[in-house]
Amino acid sequence: MLIATILSAQCTDERVNIVTQTLFKKYKTPLDFTRVPAEELERDIYSTGFYKAKARNIQLCCSQLIERFEGEIPQTMEELHSLSGVGRKTANVVLGNAFGKNEGVTVDTHVTRICNLLGIVSSTNPEKIERELMEIVPKEKWTMFTHLIISHGRAICIARRPKCGECVLSSLCPSSRV
Repeated sequence: MLIATILSAQCTDERVNIVTQTLFKKYKTPLDFTRVPAEELERDIYSTGFYKAKARNIQLCCSQLIERFEGEIPQTMEELHSLSGVGRKTANVVLGNAFGKNEGVTVDTHVTRICNLLGIVSSTNPEKIERELMEIVPKEKWTMFTHLIISHGRAICIARRPKCGECVLSSLCPSSRV
């Protein structure tokens, strides 16, 4: 999940799922990722975009996992955030989905867009949005909240062609009346 989330930056989940299908057959451990020549890993992940930076971060992250965490994924925000290529969003995804730990709300483009459209937040700054959402969404629902907003963004509140007529939130959404 950690590697897939690093790959997901500026990339669709669909593309990441295609790439990781073969990637995880080829590389099964952090050590495997550190031993491959950078150019080969770059070719393997090319279609996710920003492949040079992602390959470098993946290899550094895996080296750090081996050196500092005995090859195991750490389970705290601070430790995850200390790894190359792991920001707060990636750490939230891993903690919430792999370990069931709600340390924060994952804020991606769907969460930013939809929470702004609904008038829940009025910022495009992910850290500010996360803080605001953490105050109003119960902690035990932080991970699920993100999944639900993302699903809503993909199925109904599509950026270029929203389906306001089908939206269960349209009566609450200031944007549906525009």
